[in-house]
Amino acid sequence: MSRFIFIAIATVIMGPAPEALAQETAYVQIEAQPNLATAQDRLRDYASALPDVNGFELGRGWYGIALGPYQREEAARVLRKLRAERLVPRDSYIKGADRYGRRISITGQDAKTTLPVSETEDVARTEPDQRPARETRRQAQKSELQLVRQERMALQLALEWSGFYNAAIDGAFGPSTRYAMAAWQQSNGFEATGILTTAQRAELLSQYNAILDGMDIQTVRDTSAGISIDLPLGVVAFDRYESPLVHFKPTGTVEGARVLLVSQPGDSKRLAGLYEIMQTLDIVPLDGPRVRNSDSFTLTGQNGSIVSHTQAWLDDDIIKGFTLIWPVGDEERRIRILAAMQSSFAPIDGVLAPTALPEDTPNIDLVSGITLDKPKGSASGFFVNSQGVVLTTQSVIADCDRITLNKDDEAEVVLSDPTLGVAVLRTSLTIDQTAVAHLNNGTPRLRSEVAVAGYSFGGILPSAAMTFGHIANLRGLNDEDTLFRLEIRTLQGDAGGPVMDESGAVIGMLVADATQERQLPDNVNFALNARTIQQVLSNLSMLPQLSDDDDRIHPEDLTRKATAMTVVVNCWE
Repeated sequence: MSRFIFIAIATVIMGPAPEALAQETAYVQIEAQPNLATAQDRLRDYASALPDVNGFELGRGWYGIALGPYQREEAARVLRKLRAERLVPRDSYIKGADRYGRRISITGQDAKTTLPVSETEDVARTEPDQRPARETRRQAQKSELQLVRQERMALQLALEWSGFYNAAIDGAFGPSTRYAMAAWQQSNGFEATGILTTAQRAELLSQYNAILDGMDIQTVRDTSAGISIDLPLGVVAFDRYESPLVHFKPTGTVEGARVLLVSQPGDSKRLAGLYEIMQTLDIVPLDGPRVRNSDSFTLTGQNGSIVSHTQAWLDDDIIKGFTLIWPVGDEERRIRILAAMQSSFAPIDGVLAPTALPEDTPNIDLVSGITLDKPKGSASGFFVNSQGVVLTTQSVIADCDRITLNKDDEAEVVLSDPTLGVAVLRTSLTIDQTAVAHLNNGTPRLRSEVAVAGYSFGGILPSAAMTFGHIANLRGLNDEDTLFRLEIRTLQGDAGGPVMDESGAVIGMLVADATQERQLPDNVNFALNARTIQQVLSNLSMLPQLSDDDDRIHPEDLTRKATAMTVVVNCWE
């Protein structure tokens, strides 16, 4: 039998009342069913768990279940609370009383549980243990069958949180879920049947959501930014628009909590630029995993004070996303609020217009109002031994008066090979072995995943960023055996950076402008392979570290390893 669930708030006039009262009075309709018998069963289920439950005819054979009556403002508050506690489906809305027919009564096969709707309000307001309406095991099974997948997953999450469930959150009530339900029932003084009644489900979710008391999670629809998202409005409040960000400042309930919404026109390059610039802000600490793809990125950072999580997506030439900043030490609430933001985030019509700059604005880089002293050219490089030897792209060191690493450390050119597109630099630095590249001693697999570490925007950022892609071909565009082709979107500053496999071994170096003969798609790049790099270093009597390990490491470890070995190479006039 097909079933559809929706939430509505409907105005119902109890007897003669002025039109103004009808506009102010509202009901929260929590479900609609296509036949009377099912509607009466669901009406009984809800009456055992929620207050102010009523049933109405909707017309054309449909029947609705609603909560109320309330003043419209109170109805909206009730709706937000029920959504936050996941006691009702998320697609709730407000609807007028003129769309409703006569009331329906609760009926059942057990005469002791048969109540007219007019009596339901008093019964629903009593404590659960005092309610005469009790679900049998069969009735609990029947009401459980009406749950949608999202509601079933919410129960599994609550069981996991309570410590009774440690399997997949998939909405499938298999043996693990049944065992967890029985264990929760026994722990809370209920008969351990393994099937939760409507009231028990409400109690479990109430326990789960108690930690969010005071967070006042509500859906915010910002039509200027074109974003709909659930935010903890008990903790943050709208502050200002500052393209491309919408700022929500802390209210004082949770010290240091902040939210940013991201909204701007753009393309993949603009997305990559936003990824880099976000990491210059003090709200995005450097310690934490970060991932950038062609159409999205995720930044997570933590220091001694805050944990910051940023996500952004590119879709149809528009970039939208959000940042949650939360104080360290409050992980349970942060994780729950972040999950609510992630699951509710939805682009809607609207986008923040870019901040306009005067035509005579000089061509300089500004980060937080600081003008950056720019070198002639910048690229990436990486350490290949502990004596401070760096491999980079040959294009960056051409016609330089001075070469530095990370702006401060002077470097001299040992080798410049325009044919291979590689340069070898030497510094006076002594490098720890953990910050030295280990070259892959084998042949990488076609279509395997790779990561490139690089300074996409030169020295603007204090550490390298990661970009992920695949190996598309094990030879160059003109069948060169020194190169392999990558399916990955990189920026100019990434050239010279290490290309790493999933084990953290370096399989190549990203080269700049592998061909000048034709225009290539943005996601086509080339890398000098590890075998050729070994030969270059061997010719200079420099023996690189080699790796035969092919065990996949955690993305955080890969990022840590890559950023430790990668440096920005600057060319100065």
